[in-house]
Amino acid sequence: MARDFLSRISVTIPCLVVALSLGISQGALAQGRPPTGPSEVGVVALAQQSVPYTVTLPGRAVAHDQTEVRPRVEGVIEEIAYTSGATVSAGDLLFRLDSDTYEAALEAAKAAKVSAESALAAATSTVTRYRKLNGVGITQSDLDSAEAGLAQAQANVASAAAALKTAQLNLDRTDIRSPINGIVDLPQFSVGALVTANQSDPLTTVTSINPIYVDVQESSARMLRVRNRIEMGTLQPIDPLGIVLTLETGATYEGAGRLVSPRIQVSTTTGSLDFRIQFDNPDRLILPGQFLRVALTLGTTQAILVPQRATSRSSDGSLTAYLARDGIAHEVTLTAQGAYQNAWIVTDGVAPGDQLIVDGLRNLKAGAEITTIPVTIDKDGLVEETPGTQAPGGATPEGQAPAAPKAGE
Repeated sequence: MARDFLSRISVTIPCLVVALSLGISQGALAQGRPPTGPSEVGVVALAQQSVPYTVTLPGRAVAHDQTEVRPRVEGVIEEIAYTSGATVSAGDLLFRLDSDTYEAALEAAKAAKVSAESALAAATSTVTRYRKLNGVGITQSDLDSAEAGLAQAQANVASAAAALKTAQLNLDRTDIRSPINGIVDLPQFSVGALVTANQSDPLTTVTSINPIYVDVQESSARMLRVRNRIEMGTLQPIDPLGIVLTLETGATYEGAGRLVSPRIQVSTTTGSLDFRIQFDNPDRLILPGQFLRVALTLGTTQAILVPQRATSRSSDGSLTAYLARDGIAHEVTLTAQGAYQNAWIVTDGVAPGDQLIVDGLRNLKAGAEITTIPVTIDKDGLVEETPGTQAPGGATPEGQAPAAPKAGE
């Protein structure tokens, strides 16, 4: 019986092995596994070109001019002569104070001046007569006294004239006018309120926002690197700078910008330098305090643009990509100096004419056998099939229907 059992086992084991192998093969075929062979990849030919060097900086809008309006004389507000939010010009009336007291003071100053002028005329006449009679009934002492009285009368006239001017100024200052062109804010005091000269609380504020400033901050370290690149000749500066403003909504502002001036002192807390840029703002789209973004094009550099979708970061942080050479995928390390649109600005690691692999990168390894198909990258960074070719794996560009099969296919 033992001999029969062993004989049955010897027959059964080969059968199991054959069945298992057949099952595995059929399972693999059922799953549709592709046959081994070169992988199809999409490639683009690299070329050197003049690339603008642009930095994007955060900024904040600042009013071109902003003035707090305060009274220069004491009085009760009699009238508020403007509409809040209206545009006013320099010299337009904003507030009117009660002027009765200052009108009375002006009249008193006018009378004092007339009295001083009369005294001056009498003193002048006396001196003239004494000079004619000097030595004949008039002593030198009398003449000296008369001349001193004349000088005093002249001083009194000058003092009265100054007092009259002061009284006139005080009366004029009861009409509080706008010092600049701009938009006037809400009044902080109402009619009937008593205000004092040069008080700490402003009556209102006038703000000029056309044109308007945008203040941005740039790292002093990056400025030094840019200067070094200009000195080395790898960056060609442009004048004037290209300035593009992006609003809070993400929309691009149409107005042109102009660099006003940089500060000459680096912040001790942030290590940055402040720049002020001026923009025309006729439609009041930019308001003081808004946070904005400014793109500054500092110059151009000769470099190769490598689409970001074709690159990856290795474990040590270096930027890598794959090139197609002689049917083999080669991994290269890139040196980039910033980005432009959807591509890295690469200055080392690739050369003009290299075939960069941009599609079919999944599971691609260095040294893998590949078959290349020319493709293009659109402005949104999407791969599009080059006319007359087929995308890797038989895929069609996004948004296009697959081509109808040819006869015999």
